[in-house]
Amino acid sequence: MNAPVLPSEPHVMHTYGRLPVALSHGNGCWVWDVNGRRYLDGLGGIAVNTLGHAHPKLVPALQDQIGKLIHTSNYFHVPLQETLAAKLCELSGLSNVFFCNSGLEANEAALKIARKYGNDRGITPPEVLVFEGAFHGRSIATLSATANPKIHAGFGPLVPGFVRVPLNDIGAVEAALKAHPNITAVFLETIQGEGGVNPARIEFLQALRRVCDAHDLLLMLDEVQCGIGRTGKWFAHQWAGIQPDVMPLAKGLGSGVPVGAVVCGPRAAKILQPGNHGTTFGGNPLAMRAGVETLRIMEEDGLLANAAKVGTTLKAGLEREFAGMPGVVEIRGQGLMLGIELDRPCGALLAQALEAGLLMSVTSDRVIRLVPPLILTEAEAAQIVAILAPLVKAFLSQPTP
Repeated sequence: MNAPVLPSEPHVMHTYGRLPVALSHGNGCWVWDVNGRRYLDGLGGIAVNTLGHAHPKLVPALQDQIGKLIHTSNYFHVPLQETLAAKLCELSGLSNVFFCNSGLEANEAALKIARKYGNDRGITPPEVLVFEGAFHGRSIATLSATANPKIHAGFGPLVPGFVRVPLNDIGAVEAALKAHPNITAVFLETIQGEGGVNPARIEFLQALRRVCDAHDLLLMLDEVQCGIGRTGKWFAHQWAGIQPDVMPLAKGLGSGVPVGAVVCGPRAAKILQPGNHGTTFGGNPLAMRAGVETLRIMEEDGLLANAAKVGTTLKAGLEREFAGMPGVVEIRGQGLMLGIELDRPCGALLAQALEAGLLMSVTSDRVIRLVPPLILTEAEAAQIVAILAPLVKAFLSQPTP
Protein backbone atom coordinates (compact mmCIF):
# COMPACT_ATOMS: atom_id res chain seq x y z
CA MET A 1 0.00 0.00 0.00
CA ASN A 2 1.31 3.43 -0.91
CA ALA A 3 2.04 5.83 1.94
CA PRO A 4 -0.50 8.66 2.18
CA VAL A 5 0.44 11.94 0.58
CA LEU A 6 0.77 14.60 3.26
CA PRO A 7 0.37 18.25 2.24
CA SER A 8 3.37 20.52 2.68
CA GLU A 9 3.38 24.31 2.20
CA PRO A 10 6.81 25.73 3.05
CA HIS A 11 6.28 28.79 0.86
CA VAL A 12 2.70 29.61 1.85
CA MET A 13 2.35 32.18 4.62
CA HIS A 14 1.26 30.45 7.81
CA THR A 15 -2.08 32.23 8.34
CA TYR A 16 -4.28 29.14 8.72
CA GLY A 17 -4.31 26.24 11.16
CA ARG A 18 -4.91 23.61 8.50
CA LEU A 19 -6.09 20.03 8.90
CA PRO A 20 -3.68 17.44 7.39
CA VAL A 21 -5.71 16.81 4.24
CA ALA A 22 -5.56 18.12 0.67
CA LEU A 23 -8.75 17.73 -1.35
CA SER A 24 -8.49 16.83 -5.03
CA HIS A 25 -12.02 16.70 -6.45
CA GLY A 26 -15.69 16.52 -5.60
CA ASN A 27 -19.08 15.46 -6.87
CA GLY A 28 -22.34 16.68 -5.36
CA CYS A 29 -21.98 16.77 -1.57
CA TRP A 30 -18.92 14.51 -1.55
CA VAL A 31 -15.22 15.31 -1.87
CA TRP A 32 -12.09 13.16 -2.17
CA ASP A 33 -8.61 13.85 -0.92
CA VAL A 34 -5.38 13.23 -2.81
CA ASN A 35 -5.13 9.80 -1.17
CA GLY A 36 -8.55 8.73 -2.44
CA ARG A 37 -10.47 9.04 0.86
CA ARG A 38 -14.06 10.25 0.56
CA TYR A 39 -15.75 12.82 2.83
CA LEU A 40 -19.31 14.07 3.20
CA ASP A 41 -19.20 17.86 2.90
CA GLY A 42 -21.05 19.42 5.81
CA LEU A 43 -19.07 22.65 5.44
CA GLY A 44 -19.69 23.67 1.83
CA GLY A 45 -16.47 25.70 1.70
CA ILE A 46 -17.90 27.67 4.68
CA ALA A 47 -21.35 28.24 3.12
CA VAL A 48 -19.86 28.90 -0.32
CA ASN A 49 -20.51 25.81 -2.45
CA THR A 50 -24.23 26.38 -2.91
CA LEU A 51 -24.49 23.84 -5.74
CA GLY A 52 -22.03 21.37 -4.27
CA HIS A 53 -19.13 20.20 -6.41
CA ALA A 54 -18.92 19.70 -10.19
CA HIS A 55 -22.59 20.56 -10.69
CA PRO A 56 -23.60 19.30 -14.16
CA LYS A 57 -25.37 22.57 -15.04
CA LEU A 58 -22.79 24.97 -13.60
CA VAL A 59 -19.61 23.41 -15.00
CA PRO A 60 -20.46 23.79 -18.72
CA ALA A 61 -21.73 27.34 -18.18
CA LEU A 62 -18.45 28.39 -16.57
CA GLN A 63 -16.44 26.58 -19.26
CA ASP A 64 -18.41 28.49 -21.87
CA GLN A 65 -17.69 31.82 -20.15
CA ILE A 66 -13.98 31.09 -19.74
CA GLY A 67 -13.83 30.52 -23.49
CA LYS A 68 -15.30 33.98 -24.09
CA LEU A 69 -14.18 36.49 -21.44
CA ILE A 70 -12.85 36.07 -17.91
CA HIS A 71 -12.04 39.70 -17.14
CA THR A 72 -12.25 43.05 -18.87
CA SER A 73 -12.40 46.17 -16.68
CA ASN A 74 -15.03 48.41 -15.17
CA TYR A 75 -13.97 51.01 -17.72
CA PHE A 76 -16.45 49.18 -19.93
CA HIS A 77 -20.02 47.97 -19.61
CA VAL A 78 -20.28 44.38 -18.42
CA PRO A 79 -23.75 43.22 -19.53
CA LEU A 80 -23.79 40.29 -17.11
CA GLN A 81 -23.53 42.79 -14.23
CA GLU A 82 -26.92 44.20 -15.16
CA THR A 83 -28.35 40.70 -15.59
CA LEU A 84 -27.26 39.63 -12.11
CA ALA A 85 -28.09 42.97 -10.51
CA ALA A 86 -31.61 42.92 -11.94
CA LYS A 87 -32.15 39.42 -10.58
CA LEU A 88 -30.90 40.34 -7.11
CA CYS A 89 -33.16 43.39 -7.10
CA GLU A 90 -36.11 41.23 -8.19
CA LEU A 91 -35.47 38.71 -5.42
CA SER A 92 -34.87 41.31 -2.71
CA GLY A 93 -37.21 44.13 -3.70
CA LEU A 94 -34.28 46.57 -3.51
CA SER A 95 -32.96 49.04 -6.08
CA ASN A 96 -29.37 48.58 -7.26
CA VAL A 97 -26.16 46.63 -6.69
CA PHE A 98 -22.42 47.23 -6.38
CA PHE A 99 -20.29 44.17 -7.21
CA CYS A 100 -17.01 43.26 -5.53
CA ASN A 101 -15.07 40.08 -4.74
CA SER A 102 -15.82 38.95 -1.19
CA GLY A 103 -17.91 39.42 1.92
CA LEU A 104 -15.21 41.52 3.52
CA GLU A 105 -15.25 43.91 0.56
CA ALA A 106 -19.04 44.01 0.56
CA ASN A 107 -19.06 44.92 4.26
CA GLU A 108 -16.32 47.50 3.74
CA ALA A 109 -18.43 49.12 1.02
CA ALA A 110 -21.45 49.09 3.33
CA LEU A 111 -19.46 50.93 6.00
CA LYS A 112 -18.36 53.52 3.45
CA ILE A 113 -22.02 53.97 2.48
CA ALA A 114 -22.93 54.48 6.15
CA ARG A 115 -20.22 57.09 6.64
CA LYS A 116 -21.02 59.00 3.47
CA TYR A 117 -24.71 58.91 4.35
CA GLY A 118 -23.85 60.68 7.60
CA ASN A 119 -21.36 63.11 6.14
CA ASP A 120 -23.75 64.07 3.33
CA ARG A 121 -26.26 65.05 6.03
CA GLY A 122 -23.74 67.05 8.03
CA ILE A 123 -23.25 64.44 10.77
CA THR A 124 -19.57 64.55 11.75
CA PRO A 125 -18.14 62.15 12.72
CA PRO A 126 -20.76 59.55 11.74
CA GLU A 127 -21.02 56.41 13.87
CA VAL A 128 -22.37 52.91 13.18
CA LEU A 129 -24.23 50.76 15.69
CA VAL A 130 -22.90 47.17 15.74
CA PHE A 131 -23.50 44.12 17.92
CA GLU A 132 -21.80 41.78 20.35
CA GLY A 133 -20.89 38.47 18.72
CA ALA A 134 -20.57 40.06 15.26
CA PHE A 135 -18.05 39.09 12.60
CA HIS A 136 -17.87 41.31 9.51
CA GLY A 137 -14.36 40.65 8.19
CA ARG A 138 -10.64 41.10 8.77
CA SER A 139 -9.79 44.41 7.11
CA ILE A 140 -9.01 47.21 9.55
CA ALA A 141 -12.51 48.69 9.28
CA THR A 142 -14.45 45.44 9.31
CA LEU A 143 -12.47 43.94 12.18
CA SER A 144 -13.19 47.16 14.08
CA ALA A 145 -16.89 46.47 13.52
CA THR A 146 -16.34 42.87 14.60
CA ALA A 147 -16.75 41.86 18.27
CA ASN A 148 -13.89 39.39 18.59
CA PRO A 149 -10.87 40.33 20.72
CA LYS A 150 -8.86 37.45 19.19
CA ILE A 151 -8.88 39.01 15.73
CA HIS A 152 -8.31 42.52 17.17
CA ALA A 153 -5.11 41.48 18.94
CA GLY A 154 -2.02 43.04 17.41
CA PHE A 155 -3.85 45.29 14.94
CA GLY A 156 -4.61 48.37 17.00
CA PRO A 157 -5.45 51.11 16.93
CA LEU A 158 -8.88 50.12 15.67
CA VAL A 159 -10.97 52.39 13.49
CA PRO A 160 -13.22 54.61 15.63
CA GLY A 161 -16.87 55.25 14.98
CA PHE A 162 -18.52 52.05 16.22
CA VAL A 163 -20.97 51.72 19.09
CA ARG A 164 -21.61 48.16 20.30
CA VAL A 165 -24.70 46.72 22.02
CA PRO A 166 -26.05 43.19 22.74
CA LEU A 167 -27.91 41.34 20.00
CA ASN A 168 -31.70 40.99 20.32
CA ASP A 169 -31.96 43.82 22.88
CA ILE A 170 -34.02 46.64 21.38
CA GLY A 171 -33.85 48.57 24.65
CA ALA A 172 -30.06 48.67 24.38
CA VAL A 173 -30.39 49.91 20.79
CA GLU A 174 -32.70 52.74 21.77
CA ALA A 175 -30.45 53.71 24.69
CA ALA A 176 -27.42 53.79 22.40
CA LEU A 177 -29.21 56.03 19.92
CA LYS A 178 -30.00 58.50 22.70
CA ALA A 179 -26.43 58.47 23.97
CA HIS A 180 -24.85 58.67 20.49
CA PRO A 181 -26.76 61.13 18.26
CA ASN A 182 -24.20 60.71 15.46
CA ILE A 183 -25.24 57.11 14.71
CA THR A 184 -26.24 56.96 11.05
CA ALA A 185 -26.64 53.21 10.49
CA VAL A 186 -27.41 49.94 12.28
CA PHE A 187 -25.25 47.07 11.03
CA LEU A 188 -25.73 43.40 11.90
CA GLU A 189 -25.71 39.85 10.57
CA THR A 190 -29.23 38.48 10.24
CA ILE A 191 -27.74 35.24 11.58
CA GLN A 192 -24.29 35.56 13.12
CA GLY A 193 -22.01 32.96 11.56
CA GLU A 194 -18.51 33.13 13.05
CA GLY A 195 -20.05 34.37 16.29
CA GLY A 196 -21.75 31.01 16.86
CA VAL A 197 -24.79 30.75 14.53
CA ASN A 198 -26.82 33.23 16.56
CA PRO A 199 -30.02 34.41 14.82
CA ALA A 200 -31.42 37.89 15.22
CA ARG A 201 -34.99 37.26 16.39
CA ILE A 202 -37.82 38.11 14.01
CA GLU A 203 -39.38 40.60 16.42
CA PHE A 204 -35.98 42.24 16.96
CA LEU A 205 -35.45 42.70 13.20
CA GLN A 206 -38.92 44.15 12.87
CA ALA A 207 -38.25 46.55 15.75
CA LEU A 208 -34.94 47.60 14.16
CA ARG A 209 -36.73 48.42 10.93
CA ARG A 210 -39.19 50.63 12.82
CA VAL A 211 -36.42 52.35 14.78
CA CYS A 212 -34.34 53.01 11.65
CA ASP A 213 -37.36 54.47 9.88
CA ALA A 214 -38.20 56.67 12.86
CA HIS A 215 -34.62 58.04 13.10
CA ASP A 216 -33.85 58.10 9.35
CA LEU A 217 -31.01 55.58 9.79
CA LEU A 218 -29.73 52.95 7.38
CA LEU A 219 -30.59 49.37 8.34
CA MET A 220 -27.65 47.33 7.00
CA LEU A 221 -28.07 43.54 7.15
CA ASP A 222 -24.97 41.45 6.54
CA GLU A 223 -26.24 38.36 4.68
CA VAL A 224 -22.81 37.25 3.50
CA GLN A 225 -23.17 33.82 5.12
CA CYS A 226 -26.91 33.42 5.73
CA GLY A 227 -28.17 34.76 2.37
CA ILE A 228 -28.63 33.14 -1.06
CA GLY A 229 -31.22 30.58 -0.01
CA ARG A 230 -29.37 29.08 2.95
CA THR A 231 -32.28 29.43 5.38
CA GLY A 232 -35.02 28.44 2.93
CA LYS A 233 -35.72 31.98 1.72
CA TRP A 234 -33.51 33.98 -0.62
CA PHE A 235 -32.41 36.17 2.28
CA ALA A 236 -32.73 35.38 5.97
CA HIS A 237 -34.36 38.72 6.82
CA GLN A 238 -37.33 37.79 4.61
CA TRP A 239 -38.58 35.53 7.41
CA ALA A 240 -39.25 38.78 9.31
CA GLY A 241 -41.11 40.40 6.41
CA ILE A 242 -38.79 43.42 6.26
CA GLN A 243 -36.36 44.98 3.80
CA PRO A 244 -32.95 46.43 4.65
CA ASP A 245 -31.49 49.60 3.15
CA VAL A 246 -28.11 47.94 2.54
CA MET A 247 -27.44 44.20 2.19
CA PRO A 248 -23.91 42.82 1.72
CA LEU A 249 -23.76 39.40 0.04
CA ALA A 250 -20.99 37.00 -1.01
CA LYS A 251 -20.12 33.35 -0.21
CA GLY A 252 -22.90 31.31 -1.87
CA LEU A 253 -23.62 33.80 -4.65
CA GLY A 254 -21.01 32.36 -7.02
CA SER A 255 -20.97 28.69 -5.94
CA GLY A 256 -17.23 28.92 -5.33
CA VAL A 257 -16.26 31.62 -7.83
CA PRO A 258 -15.34 34.73 -5.77
CA VAL A 259 -18.14 37.30 -5.96
CA GLY A 260 -19.50 39.83 -3.50
CA ALA A 261 -22.32 42.31 -3.78
CA VAL A 262 -23.89 45.22 -1.93
CA VAL A 263 -27.61 45.47 -2.66
CA CYS A 264 -29.18 48.82 -1.77
CA GLY A 265 -32.71 50.12 -1.34
CA PRO A 266 -33.95 53.62 -2.16
CA ARG A 267 -32.49 55.28 0.96
CA ALA A 268 -28.97 54.15 0.06
CA ALA A 269 -29.05 53.54 -3.69
CA LYS A 270 -27.58 56.89 -4.77
CA ILE A 271 -25.06 57.52 -2.00
CA LEU A 272 -22.04 56.20 -3.91
CA GLN A 273 -21.27 58.07 -7.13
CA PRO A 274 -18.43 57.79 -9.70
CA GLY A 275 -15.11 58.17 -7.93
CA ASN A 276 -16.46 57.27 -4.47
CA HIS A 277 -15.71 53.55 -4.65
CA GLY A 278 -14.46 50.90 -7.05
CA THR A 279 -12.69 47.60 -7.61
CA THR A 280 -10.50 46.03 -10.29
CA PHE A 281 -11.82 42.48 -10.27
CA GLY A 282 -15.33 43.08 -8.96
CA GLY A 283 -18.14 42.25 -11.37
CA ASN A 284 -15.93 40.65 -13.99
CA PRO A 285 -17.65 38.45 -16.61
CA LEU A 286 -16.67 35.12 -15.04
CA ALA A 287 -17.90 36.09 -11.56
CA MET A 288 -21.13 37.49 -12.97
CA ARG A 289 -21.79 34.37 -15.04
CA ALA A 290 -21.25 32.28 -11.89
CA GLY A 291 -23.80 34.39 -10.03
CA VAL A 292 -26.36 34.36 -12.83
CA GLU A 293 -26.09 30.59 -13.27
CA THR A 294 -26.17 29.91 -9.52
CA LEU A 295 -29.45 31.75 -9.09
CA ARG A 296 -30.91 30.20 -12.23
CA ILE A 297 -30.04 26.66 -11.15
CA MET A 298 -31.33 27.31 -7.63
CA GLU A 299 -34.70 28.29 -9.08
CA GLU A 300 -34.83 25.43 -11.59
CA ASP A 301 -33.90 22.82 -8.99
CA GLY A 302 -36.05 24.18 -6.14
CA LEU A 303 -33.13 24.61 -3.78
CA LEU A 304 -34.85 27.04 -1.41
CA ALA A 305 -37.51 24.46 -0.66
CA ASN A 306 -34.81 21.82 -0.41
CA ALA A 307 -32.80 23.87 2.09
CA ALA A 308 -35.90 24.29 4.25
CA LYS A 309 -36.95 20.63 4.04
CA VAL A 310 -33.54 19.02 4.44
CA GLY A 311 -32.55 21.55 7.08
CA THR A 312 -35.61 20.58 9.10
CA THR A 313 -34.66 16.90 8.75
CA LEU A 314 -31.07 17.57 9.79
CA LYS A 315 -32.06 19.67 12.81
CA ALA A 316 -34.67 17.13 13.92
CA GLY A 317 -32.09 14.34 13.69
CA LEU A 318 -29.63 16.30 15.80
CA GLU A 319 -32.30 17.18 18.35
CA ARG A 320 -33.33 13.54 18.59
CA GLU A 321 -29.76 12.35 19.16
CA PHE A 322 -28.87 15.03 21.69
CA ALA A 323 -32.19 15.38 23.54
CA GLY A 324 -31.52 15.92 27.22
CA MET A 325 -27.80 15.28 26.85
CA PRO A 326 -25.62 17.07 29.41
CA GLY A 327 -23.13 19.26 27.65
CA VAL A 328 -25.33 20.17 24.68
CA VAL A 329 -26.42 23.75 25.35
CA GLU A 330 -28.54 24.46 22.26
CA ILE A 331 -29.15 23.48 18.65
CA ARG A 332 -30.04 26.57 16.65
CA GLY A 333 -30.18 28.09 13.21
CA GLN A 334 -32.45 27.72 10.22
CA GLY A 335 -32.45 25.77 6.98
CA LEU A 336 -28.96 24.54 6.19
CA MET A 337 -27.20 26.89 8.60
CA LEU A 338 -27.12 25.09 11.93
CA GLY A 339 -25.05 25.35 15.09
CA ILE A 340 -24.69 22.92 17.98
CA GLU A 341 -23.43 24.75 21.06
CA LEU A 342 -21.58 22.67 23.62
CA ASP A 343 -20.64 23.63 27.16
CA ARG A 344 -16.90 23.44 26.45
CA PRO A 345 -14.40 24.21 23.66
CA CYS A 346 -14.69 21.50 21.03
CA GLY A 347 -12.01 22.19 18.43
CA ALA A 348 -10.79 18.61 18.87
CA LEU A 349 -13.92 17.45 17.05
CA LEU A 350 -12.63 18.89 13.76
CA ALA A 351 -9.94 16.25 13.32
CA GLN A 352 -12.19 13.52 14.71
CA ALA A 353 -14.95 14.34 12.22
CA LEU A 354 -12.42 14.44 9.40
CA GLU A 355 -11.15 11.00 10.37
CA ALA A 356 -14.75 9.75 10.38
CA GLY A 357 -15.37 11.16 6.89
CA LEU A 358 -17.20 14.42 7.61
CA LEU A 359 -16.22 18.02 6.85
CA MET A 360 -17.57 20.58 9.34
CA SER A 361 -16.26 23.49 11.38
CA VAL A 362 -16.14 24.75 14.94
CA THR A 363 -16.81 28.45 15.49
CA SER A 364 -16.81 30.64 18.57
CA ASP A 365 -14.73 27.89 20.26
CA ARG A 366 -17.67 25.70 21.27
CA VAL A 367 -20.20 25.72 18.43
CA ILE A 368 -20.23 22.99 15.79
CA ARG A 369 -21.28 24.66 12.52
CA LEU A 370 -22.98 22.84 9.66
CA VAL A 371 -23.40 24.76 6.39
CA PRO A 372 -23.49 22.08 3.67
CA PRO A 373 -24.32 22.61 -0.01
CA LEU A 374 -27.98 23.41 -0.64
CA ILE A 375 -28.27 20.27 -2.78
CA LEU A 376 -27.92 18.08 0.33
CA THR A 377 -30.44 15.22 0.36
CA GLU A 378 -32.37 13.91 3.34
CA ALA A 379 -30.35 10.68 3.14
CA GLU A 380 -27.12 12.67 3.30
CA ALA A 381 -28.51 14.70 6.22
CA ALA A 382 -29.12 11.43 8.03
CA GLN A 383 -25.52 10.41 7.28
CA ILE A 384 -24.23 13.65 8.83
CA VAL A 385 -26.18 12.86 11.99
CA ALA A 386 -24.98 9.25 11.99
CA ILE A 387 -21.34 10.35 11.75
CA LEU A 388 -21.47 13.34 14.07
CA ALA A 389 -23.67 12.13 16.93
CA PRO A 390 -21.34 9.36 18.21
CA LEU A 391 -18.37 11.72 18.06
CA VAL A 392 -20.11 14.39 20.11
CA LYS A 393 -21.41 11.85 22.64
CA ALA A 394 -17.95 10.37 23.10
CA PHE A 395 -16.42 13.83 23.39
CA LEU A 396 -18.92 14.93 26.04
CA SER A 397 -18.44 11.73 28.01
CA GLN A 398 -14.87 12.75 28.74
CA PRO A 399 -14.09 14.76 31.88
CA THR A 400 -14.11 18.51 31.33
CA PRO A 401 -10.50 19.77 31.25
